[in-house]
Amino acid sequence: MTTSDVLITRDDHIVKIQFNRPQKKNAINPDMYHAVREQIDAANDDTDVHVIYITGSEDSFSAGNDLKTFISDPTSDAAARFIMAIAQAKTPIVAAVNGLAVGVGVTMLLHCDLVYAVDSATFNFAFIDLGVVPEAASSYLLPQMVGQRRAAELLMLGERFDAQTAYEVGIVNQILVDENLQTVAYAKAQQLAAKPPQALRQTKMLLKRGNAKAIEETIEFELGIFGERLVSEEAQAIMQAFMMRSMKK
Repeated sequence: MTTSDVLITRDDHIVKIQFNRPQKKNAINPDMYHAVREQIDAANDDTDVHVIYITGSEDSFSAGNDLKTFISDPTSDAAARFIMAIAQAKTPIVAAVNGLAVGVGVTMLLHCDLVYAVDSATFNFAFIDLGVVPEAASSYLLPQMVGQRRAAELLMLGERFDAQTAYEVGIVNQILVDENLQTVAYAKAQQLAAKPPQALRQTKMLLKRGNAKAIEETIEFELGIFGERLVSEEAQAIMQAFMMRSMKK
């Protein structure tokens, strides 16, 4: 699967994946999900790929799932397959969050191994305001990371938060000024790529092993409820209204 909305480059042992749909704030459509998932799956089977590097373009990392897909094709499994792929990835993943991160644009970061963000980045889980529920095992991982009450605040209020908050709750490893983000984040990817590759993969496996089954089960359970919510009158009405407001701007 190829699409101009995702740029794929390879440098030595690093595969770089760049969301390239800036006119839509890098909202992810099915073709984009498929393209990224295929790269993750291919990297798992290619021992010459030591690291996956994910970033966005212009002022956005990703605005989350393309709402048009939620409305026109709510039964699409593209997002679900991507989420499971990134959660189960064997290859270490480094993310450089260059701006706006919403919905799956945030939850995918919970499955990356190292995350760096520009100081102007903003984050928003946003599911509640679309009439849907959290995905990518965020309902399991966030309480573990920040406690039940803070997780409720993030997922039930659905408020936007800044890079400093993302750092404090453990979503981000380091905050960087705009001109240093890609340089520093990619240098960290290169640093990982220079490590003994088998030991690197096995270290990631060991770090993920304790929660792997619970994460998989939570993803599947969340997706079942998410699918029900997508076709509900409540969610469809909210999304239709959001799309109408967007068209008037």
